[in-house]
Amino acid sequence: MSAVSSISQIAGLMADPKRSAMLWALIDGMPRPTDELAMITGLTSSSACAHLSLLSSAGLLRLEARGRKRYFRLATPQVGAAVEALASVQLGGEKGGQATPLQMPMSMRRARRCGDHLGGELAGELYHRLVVAGWLEGGVQQMMVSDEGRAQLASIGVYIDALAPRQRKGCVICHCNEWSDQGPHLGGSLGQALLRLFLQSGWIREADNTRALQISALGIQQINRIARVPTLQVG
Repeated sequence: MSAVSSISQIAGLMADPKRSAMLWALIDGMPRPTDELAMITGLTSSSACAHLSLLSSAGLLRLEARGRKRYFRLATPQVGAAVEALASVQLGGEKGGQATPLQMPMSMRRARRCGDHLGGELAGELYHRLVVAGWLEGGVQQMMVSDEGRAQLASIGVYIDALAPRQRKGCVICHCNEWSDQGPHLGGSLGQALLRLFLQSGWIREADNTRALQISALGIQQINRIARVPTLQVG
């Protein structure tokens, strides 16, 4: 199937508001039973089953039978990323100004996978600290790792030269604007390396079949120390 055909087919399935609501209800990756999805969308059980069957046949949802109950979850993390990306797009011409943004489920709001890097409030806060501390410099379109940032990142085990040895100095940053309570966060090689560090250190743990990430108490402490600007003491 060509990319154009694939986009057209998926867009057609998501065009129905009830099916979009079902996909959004499953954005956290957790399975939910048919009757719960029917209640969320205001459908009868038979109508909900028809919509869920279409989404499953297209490969967007996965069915799990548990006794007499049928549970559905997003088929892959890529489906969740696609739904989240669409939800983050702001259309022009909304009556009364900007549309009210969809609320991310609480389980994913603090920390989640955003493609191959860290997303969520934790990632937004970290990005902001890196900029304020001077570890990153430049504009949005060409953000670079500063000399100070290179030295400080090396001290926690992230070596910029090893991330992109063939690229020009510091060009390892992708400014990610996917939906987040705290604005943009880091993608690219640096974003990947930081997520890998957090996972290997046990500060963050992945849960099966969901993009939500669990942060340990030590993880909160250690990640919040990165690029923390000391508070000025008034004497």
